[in-house]
Amino acid sequence: MRKFKEVVRLHSLGLTQRQIARSCSIAQSTVHEYLKAAAEAGVSWPLPGEWNERQLEGGLTKKPRPGAKTRQAAQPDFPAIRRQLQTHPNLTLQLLWEEYREGNPVDGYSYSRYVAAVFMLRNHVKAVTDGRTGDIYAT
Repeated sequence: MRKFKEVVRLHSLGLTQRQIARSCSIAQSTVHEYLKAAAEAGVSWPLPGEWNERQLEGGLTKKPRPGAKTRQAAQPDFPAIRRQLQTHPNLTLQLLWEEYREGNPVDGYSYSRYVAAVFMLRNHVKAVTDGRTGDIYAT
């Protein structure tokens, strides 16, 4: 909180974020975040006299807005992936992921996340990576 108070104080004197960062020995992005949090909390210099450290920290911590939802990636159909890998021996996870992303272009898993999720099923489907091409096959 000491650095936060100093950032707000220096900002009230008209210093730039770069100057404040240099003075406080912190990153300019940290100065930006502190000033943004202060603006959102309605805090300016001089700080309210009745605010103690606990109130200041409580007023500045980021709290999710009521009703705010985190983005959820569209879940792959794991049973279908398992069936396809078992029935088509030359099918790769790359091809399955490309089909999955066609259906979920915005909120779908990245390839690495998709592969990690599929490998969580490794107790059900044993997968092998082709060392030459990097493709992943079911065995």
